[in-house]
Amino acid sequence: TSMKFRRYNSLALATKPLEEGVTPVSKKLTSTDVTMTLQQYGDLVEITDIIADTHEDPVLIETETLIGEQSAKTIETMRYGVLKACSNRFYANGSVRTSVNTSVTLTKQRRITRALARQNAELITSVVRSTPNFNTENVEASFVALCHTDCKTDIRGMSGFINVKDYGAITPYENEVGGVEDVRYLTSNLYTPYTDAGGACGVTISTTGVSADVYPYIYLGRNAFAISALKGRYAITPIVINPVPSKSDPLGQRGSVSWKTMQGAVILNDLWMAVLEAAVVELT
Repeated sequence: TSMKFRRYNSLALATKPLEEGVTPVSKKLTSTDVTMTLQQYGDLVEITDIIADTHEDPVLIETETLIGEQSAKTIETMRYGVLKACSNRFYANGSVRTSVNTSVTLTKQRRITRALARQNAELITSVVRSTPNFNTENVEASFVALCHTDCKTDIRGMSGFINVKDYGAITPYENEVGGVEDVRYLTSNLYTPYTDAGGACGVTISTTGVSADVYPYIYLGRNAFAISALKGRYAITPIVINPVPSKSDPLGQRGSVSWKTMQGAVILNDLWMAVLEAAVVELT
């Protein structure tokens, strides 16, 4: 139920010239261990024999589809919750969440990517070369940022934004909006904001119209985090039980559609990722 990730720490630079005939003092490797604990998730929908026999819709098939969507979104939300807790935090304005009431800017993005580069965080994506096709552009090797779908307009308004349709001859990530310099942005409505957690809302989105909703932007470098599942990457076990007579259900009145999985996520290095908390401009 647990998994250990081990990172070997970098060696100090050997800047002192060697002395003729003298063996230098040997170094010992050091490592940092991070442990991830797997947790079990799952849910169950009961189907009675009456529903199965009399309902005009294909209830069993519909239920299977719904639990498939539920299981995927559950795991994604769990992973997002782990990443959102990163301690390397930036704010669009001010120094605490309760002050935030401005949107993401190119300057703030540059501060984040500069901080990641200082910690030797590696880029995730490689360079995307333009093609002879009309309006295609080069895309830099990039970090990846996750944010809510509400953030799309603010991202598109940043100087230097490149839409995914202009990437050229590559397939973008699912739900990718585009890139700005060395960051490519992916969105999902599962990446929920902190409602009414910021400063006076002004022209930004607010649930109550008083304080700004604060949206986390999660900037990721390579190997900043890890995910794992018991029995593999897509280890979700679906279980379908039709209403049939049994010792616990002699008349065969109850069936069910369910799923279960054991999953885990963990931050491996907080300084190889960052969370920006920003507001989102309301559209009028």
